[in-house]
Amino acid sequence: MTLQRATLDSLKPENRPAVVPGSVWPGIVHLGLGAFHRAHQAVYTEAAVARSGGDWGIVGVAPRSREILDKLRAQDGLYSVLTVDGTGDRAKAVGILAGFGHAAGDPHGVVAAIADPGIRIVSMTVTEKAYRLDPAGRLLLDDELRAQLTGAAPPTTVPALLARGILRRNAAGGGPLTVLCCDNLRGNGPRIRGLVEQALEVAGATLPAGVAFPATMVDRIVPATSPDHRRRAALALGADDAAPVVAEPFLQWVIEDDFPGGRPGWDGVGAIMTDDVTGWEDLKLRALNAVHSACAYLGVIAGRELIADSLEIPGLPALLRRFVAEDVAPTVRPPDGVTVIGYGDTSLERFANRELGHTNVQVAMDGSQKLPHRLLGTITDRRRAGALPVLAAFVLASWMRLARVSAVLDDPLADRIRAALAAAPDTPAGVVGALLALDQIFPAELAGDDELRRELIRWYGDLERHGVEATVRSLA
Repeated sequence: MTLQRATLDSLKPENRPAVVPGSVWPGIVHLGLGAFHRAHQAVYTEAAVARSGGDWGIVGVAPRSREILDKLRAQDGLYSVLTVDGTGDRAKAVGILAGFGHAAGDPHGVVAAIADPGIRIVSMTVTEKAYRLDPAGRLLLDDELRAQLTGAAPPTTVPALLARGILRRNAAGGGPLTVLCCDNLRGNGPRIRGLVEQALEVAGATLPAGVAFPATMVDRIVPATSPDHRRRAALALGADDAAPVVAEPFLQWVIEDDFPGGRPGWDGVGAIMTDDVTGWEDLKLRALNAVHSACAYLGVIAGRELIADSLEIPGLPALLRRFVAEDVAPTVRPPDGVTVIGYGDTSLERFANRELGHTNVQVAMDGSQKLPHRLLGTITDRRRAGALPVLAAFVLASWMRLARVSAVLDDPLADRIRAALAAAPDTPAGVVGALLALDQIFPAELAGDDELRRELIRWYGDLERHGVEATVRSLA
């Protein structure tokens, strides 16, 4: 039996969606139809609509590939979330998707959807690189993007879709709009506001009134779906699903409550609405995402497949706890009732969930885009306080070693990284110096820090000479 609207009555009640597909009018356009959105914001939104009502169906927009669109359309917009933790698989269908768009194939259709007065929220999970921002928040403007912003080319990029959509909406009197970034960018609300303002300036316009950019913090581990996950999802659901997503039981969403056009009742289904996301955001980026990246970098170098495998390297969990306690904790002011060290311990427990099958290669990708938000802020804050963040430097050196030895470096700056390394001596000092000189990643403050450079050279040399396991043992 295939998962479709016609087969829902054949599912067990606990496997059926809380919202029947097509029963809710669209109120949200979401850019990015990847697994994380479908296991996180879509789940929250369906639960909120089921509990409190409202026209908050989601129009899901795929940026490039049509593969997921075709699969979801064949299933009437339905898919399932497989929750795994070693205590038994659980699968539940989700029916909140109320329409689809394809940015690469029909960008003007996406712009029209954003301009639709029935849409009151445009949300996004497109990963850091899709925003085309440098670490300082400046728009990386090239001829292609300039053409898209000025109308000389179709608006297929995220900055162009947002800018052109907002302009068309304003011209048609479409009403207030919230642009809701759900990616791991520090200060993601203000950063996306800055992106849109810069994009509109290129287009010869200014940001109209009535557009809000609240900050958010999102959290759920959602690995790539494997063939085994799909098999298990079908067994747990009772129907074949061509587009399942797999996730841990834990999920969290913290949102700055600024929605001039209204919002779903997310607070009634567990989301935390607040007037300041900063503490949650720093906590997650620095005590969870940075630790996740550290596991991945070291795991890839050590030849370990899964994040859970990395945590079996003798001494690594203790070392990561020290990293959180010694380097991260002094830089984060956590929300009331939460400790940085306790949050870090919980993160490590979640990472050890082997049932997720979360690979080191997947987490390690796009390091050049993630480092500024996950690690470099911690290093900068500690250096400004007069401290040398030894373990944070070790984590950064592990990324540098990965960049040097990885056969397949999955990074938007891969060509620049390879070119910089090829032009430098293949020594610890040569590699560290070449990578620190990449101003698309490292601010001048860190690139010119001689004491930090020496520490990076030391750790890079240890990783090169002794390997991951011996170096971790020496630290532990």
